[in-house]
Amino acid sequence: MRQIILDTETTGLEISLGHRIIEIAAVEMVNRRLTNNHFHQYLNPGREIDQGAQQVHGISLEFLQDKPLFKDVVQDFLDYVAGGELVIHNAPFDVGFLNYELGLLGMSPIQHYCPVITDTLKMAKALRPGQKNNLDALCKSYQIDNSKRTLHGALVDTELLSEVYLAMTRGQESLMMESAPAQVQRVSRTQGVRQPLRVLAAAADELLAHQQYLEALDKASRGSCVWKLVSQDA
Repeated sequence: MRQIILDTETTGLEISLGHRIIEIAAVEMVNRRLTNNHFHQYLNPGREIDQGAQQVHGISLEFLQDKPLFKDVVQDFLDYVAGGELVIHNAPFDVGFLNYELGLLGMSPIQHYCPVITDTLKMAKALRPGQKNNLDALCKSYQIDNSKRTLHGALVDTELLSEVYLAMTRGQESLMMESAPAQVQRVSRTQGVRQPLRVLAAAADELLAHQQYLEALDKASRGSCVWKLVSQDA
């Protein structure tokens, strides 16, 4: 399983006003482990940056003057992400900007290269209804150190989001271990007779909490939670 945790920074919030991407960052995760293979690029947008946006990410137009245009790095970017599952916090925003940039170049939308896109904001809302689910709030909830996040930088945010994503989906990892066949203890003849294994059955409230967690995962993954099917079969 190859997943790409991705984030962008932009000149403003509205594509309709011609705002552009000024930073793209992505980190690669294979089988739930970071590989240290990442993509990071600042971009010259060829237009002014909204003051409000600059206050959020701290990137100035002066800093971007010698940086490449999106068209100069697009092939390297697509080569990097192609075939992976994109994991993005508030995916419609970043996907919208990526597709706008690709469209300006007459290229196919990002879904053509990465058919599977997971929105961690949508997932968080399903798991934590009625709570704040921005990246800072999630870091606090899952006890992830975000002290280095003084501004919204794309590379820092992807690294933090990868930890948040692993924390939000850690239940799947536990269920995988629980659903695996119990390994038979190897006992030599000199060890004597093996004692019966002690089996602890889940209490009713524990079973209910488990089912509620699976329902939230299933909703966040649009009905593709395999562990819910395992639980039902059991």
